[in-house]
Amino acid sequence: MDRISTNKQELLSKAEDFADEFLRRSKTILPTIARACLISTFVEDGYRMWTQWGEQRDYMNAQWSCGYFIATLFVIINMLGQLIGSGLVLARFYVQAACGILFGIVILQTFAYSILWDIKFLLRNMSLGGSLLLILAESRVEGRSMFAGVPSLGENKPKVYMQLTGRILVIFMFITVLHLEFHPFIILQNIIAIILMAAVTVGYKTKLSALILVLWLTVLNFYTNAFWTIDSHRPMHDFLKYDFFQTLSVIGGLLMIVLLGPGGLSIDNHKKDW
Repeated sequence: MDRISTNKQELLSKAEDFADEFLRRSKTILPTIARACLISTFVEDGYRMWTQWGEQRDYMNAQWSCGYFIATLFVIINMLGQLIGSGLVLARFYVQAACGILFGIVILQTFAYSILWDIKFLLRNMSLGGSLLLILAESRVEGRSMFAGVPSLGENKPKVYMQLTGRILVIFMFITVLHLEFHPFIILQNIIAIILMAAVTVGYKTKLSALILVLWLTVLNFYTNAFWTIDSHRPMHDFLKYDFFQTLSVIGGLLMIVLLGPGGLSIDNHKKDW
């Protein structure tokens, strides 16, 4: 039994070393990749508002009987808010204001498209909100790094809570991809996913767990949401395309967790004091 335990520890240690090496080698480009993934759903949806202007306006008018003026205003706000907010986040310019705009768009769409009553899409929107919180946390880290050498009175508390909340919300995406099927492979897959989700949530082996979830969700996304294989005139094309980019944004949030680490409120952080 001791030998098995030792082998597990050695395997886990090697996996953590691999994750640290990956982060070290990619640290110059990973933040940009993470941000690009994270804003991808907003860019795609903003572009959709432009190319499907009439359809979006007519849908909102039919859904809420709000008149063409309000429906058109909704489309304009969605388009400009998402494209401008995404551009600012990617350029790292007025990041907090940009995230505020994107948060507002997520909330607006949650009510406008009645996502509040669809548990799957609600969880995914909450996961998207978690990704934005991690962007805010990163911006606070960068803000503090500008004053390197200045004595600190303690950890940046808002950043710590943002990281904790962001970690929890990002994991909501994985709840929507679990399958309730009594097939040995599906059951094993669900067990592994739940263990990894729990590890990220409580901040245990955080970088390694988040990196594994990135790989898993990336493979799953390209396999299940291959919108490019569907004719662009079919409704399923738009549905899969929306799902693909929303999932890509959550992957960006997970990459942020890999970059930022677990934060102060985590098992990994408290282990330092043991």
